[in-house]
Amino acid sequence: MSDNTLDDLPLDDDARRFIAAHPHAAIVTVGADGRPKVVKIEVALLDGRLTSAGHADKVRSRRLRTDPRCTLYFADDGHRWLTLEADATLLDGPGTPEQLLRYFRIRDAKPTGPLDYHSDRSHHIGLDDDAFRQVMIDEHAVLYCFAVTKSYGNA
Repeated sequence: MSDNTLDDLPLDDDARRFIAAHPHAAIVTVGADGRPKVVKIEVALLDGRLTSAGHADKVRSRRLRTDPRCTLYFADDGHRWLTLEADATLLDGPGTPEQLLRYFRIRDAKPTGPLDYHSDRSHHIGLDDDAFRQVMIDEHAVLYCFAVTKSYGNA
């Protein structure tokens, strides 16, 4: 994983606050045909790194493994927006279920207690930590880590 943390990124405090207040983003990846492909993700800061979760077999995961360049676009309900150009690393090793547990606890602002998990594959309510980790394994979940190389916008 990159050593790039938000403290090292070309982001000022306003941009960091904007991301924290607006964690839903569009991620733009490059398709095999060279066209931009866009889907929605939700980010969180895990150990100072900008991260998101996905599945190993998703098209976006295959695209990012082939070409890690991506763009994240954040916007508020008004006219403020922030774009981050980044390189993504996908984590899917033995420690990933634990990292995903930590990511979801941060993302959902739930440091302790049972977690709910919803994906296009399954829905689980009230999972303890062990059950949550097992769902991450069963669903081949991955953690996307973004090393931001450039930022711009009016946020």
